Amino acid sequence: MLITRDVEDRYRGFLSSAMLELAPGVYASPHLSTRAREQIWSVVSDWHAQLGNGSITLVYPDRKADGGLIVQSVGTPTREIVRLDGTLLTKRVNP
Repeated sequence: MLITRDVEDRYRGFLSSAMLELAPGVYASPHLSTRAREQIWSVVSDWHAQLGNGSITLVYPDRKADGGLIVQSVGTPTREIVRLDGTLLTKRVNP
């Protein structure tokens, strides 16, 4: 699952070509390969580095990770995923 917030329209066109848009800015693909996911993340994170608007969050399953999920994000507000007593929580990071 990939979530965009306050980003340019180019993201929507690109992401819609590979994933289903479930709601505005929320994309999912249950059978996305690791290679495809890494390529998509590379493109959108590079765009974000160039354009700098909004935020993008990628969430995908990983049995070895805390809570069984990997969370990657770029943009503002900056969020950090922390583990507390075996539960994953989102913490807002002050710049």
